[in-house]
This record gives sequence, C-alpha cells and structure tokens, in this order.
Amino acid sequence: MDQLKQLISNDSVWRIPFVILFFILSFITIYFIYNFIEKRLKRHVVKTNKPLNDVIISFLRAPVLWILFSILLSIYNQLFMPAENYFEVLTNISRILLIASLGWFTIKVVKSLSFYLQNKLNIEDPNNLEARKRLTQLKMFEGILIAVIVVLFISISLMTFEALKNIGVSLLASAGVIGVIVGLAAQRSVGQILSGLQIALTQPLRLDDVVIVEGEWGRVEEITITYVVVKIWDERRLVVPIDYFLTKPFQNWTRATSDILGTVFLFVSYDLPVDPLRQKLREILNENPNWDKRVCNIQVTDSKEWYKVLRILVSSADSSRNWDLKVDVREKMIDFINREFPGSFARLPIDEKRG
Repeated sequence: MDQLKQLISNDSVWRIPFVILFFILSFITIYFIYNFIEKRLKRHVVKTNKPLNDVIISFLRAPVLWILFSILLSIYNQLFMPAENYFEVLTNISRILLIASLGWFTIKVVKSLSFYLQNKLNIEDPNNLEARKRLTQLKMFEGILIAVIVVLFISISLMTFEALKNIGVSLLASAGVIGVIVGLAAQRSVGQILSGLQIALTQPLRLDDVVIVEGEWGRVEEITITYVVVKIWDERRLVVPIDYFLTKPFQNWTRATSDILGTVFLFVSYDLPVDPLRQKLREILNENPNWDKRVCNIQVTDSKEWYKVLRILVSSADSSRNWDLKVDVREKMIDFINREFPGSFARLPIDEKRG
C-alpha cells in the first residue's frame, strides 16, 4: 500500500504512466463486464425467440461504451489529475465526451424505438394503406426528433465552455443576435422541416405511394424531413424538396386505395364491329392474373373524319399490375384485329396516296 501511495504521489515520475495504465486496465475490465452482460442478454433473447431485441441491444452497444469511457475518464481526472496543468483540458474533454455520448445514446434510443414500432407494421400485406401511413409518420417524427436532439446536445456542449456559453444559450433558446443570424441563414431549412412535419400529419403522400411528379411515374421510396426520393420505373431516382408536395400539384395513384383503372386506345376504321372485340377482351382478361375482375369494357369514345376511337378500360389491384395488363391487352387486341379483320386500323387518305 505504501508503494502504491508513492507511485501516485505528486512528486513521483511514475505517477502519470501508472495512472494511464490503471485507467486502461479499468476500462478493459468494464468492457469485459459489459460484454458478459450483453452476451447474457442475447442468450435470453434467443430463448424468448425475439430477434428484434437482439438488434436493439446491438444498436445501443457503442453509445453505452462511450458513456462508460467518458464517466471513467472524468473519475480518474478528478482523483488523480487535479494538480496537473492539463486538469482543466481533461475535464472539458471528459465533459464533452459524456455529453456527446449521452446525445448519441438518446439518438440510438429513438432509432431503436422507431425500429421496434416499424417491425410491428406489415408492409408486405397487399392492403397495406394503414401500415404505410404509420410508417411515414414514424420516419418523419424520427427525423425531426433526431434533429432536435442534435441541436439540444450541441447547445449543451457549447455551454460547458465559458467563452462559448452565450452562443450555446442563444442556440438553445433561439434568441439573441446569433439566433437571428442562424434563423435567417437556415430559413429555407426550417421551412423544409416544417413542411416535413405537415406531410407527416396530413399525409398527402406516404411511403410506397405511386405518384407522378414532374411527368415521371414512380413509387415513393424514402421520405426525410427535407426531401422525398421517388424511385422511377426505370430504376432512376427523382429527389424532390419536401415542400414541393405542399405547393405544387402532383398525382397520387394510391392516396385512398391501390386499385386502379387503365386505358388502351385503338384507332380503327368505321366498319370494324365492336362486339367481337368485347368478347375477345373478356377472353384475354380471364387468362391474365393481373386483372382483378372489376372492370372490363370497350367504348367508342370519339369519332374523327376517317376513323373512330375505341377505349379499352381494364382494372387491377395496383398500378404495376395494371401496366403489365395494359401491355398484354394492347398486344393481343392488335393481333386479333389484324388476323380477324385485316385492314381495319385507321388509315388516312395520305397513306393511300403514298401506297
């Protein structure tokens, strides 16, 4: 014991190396204890057959270790380093690490809670409207909460330094000259965040909605607090500012339901009978699994000088199925007309002269 006191006494040359070594050994001990507890928890999760809890434990691993590290650093600094010149520096470092670790831990808790709630939603269900509504709200509120947590903990970190305390207070309270400057500089971003909050509450669109934006057809793949990613049919991604969906019109094909009607137009001569086409259409649809058996119709919707316009109307459970159905109907109806009623497609007089 006397030798230990001599090692950690202020006049000992071995004091600093000993304290550092003891700190490292202490953290290694805590690390192994934490690993032991974590493995016990994971074994318990395996027994309860709840793999989701295993994912949440993994989420929280890194921030918990950093919290333990910063607390240990603060304790060693207070016990063994108060007489050193760099005591204040180490104190500030340990304080910043603790605040950052707590912020990280809070963000991980929010993400874990969001992940837990998302796994309760059945997105794979064909009738997943309610699940997509909840998923969209979860994603939006998760992003907003994380943004608030980041600002809050950055403000607290700044307030630990005397020279930056006023900046931290201004940032936290959104007041003062700095707050005004930041507010003006970030006016666009703040507007986007508020738009994201409005999207989450009113939900003019949701994740996996089929939309037409800027003339492009696609599905809503991702919604953040500042932008929306639309996956276009040809695998491109259209990134749109979130406030676009509050200020400009766009088509949402799955706003209330995913059921949809599709049209195929044929331009044919006046002497082509329609009834045989109706019978053929029924045969085509009965053989196609993409038809939901709701709508099957052919109508003469327009008459021009040289031809009439037939509109084929078919229905499907969603837009992707309807696209495939329309392609199949168009192909087979054209082949049927060419085979059974050759020369029945519209031909303008200029075509005959060229022929």
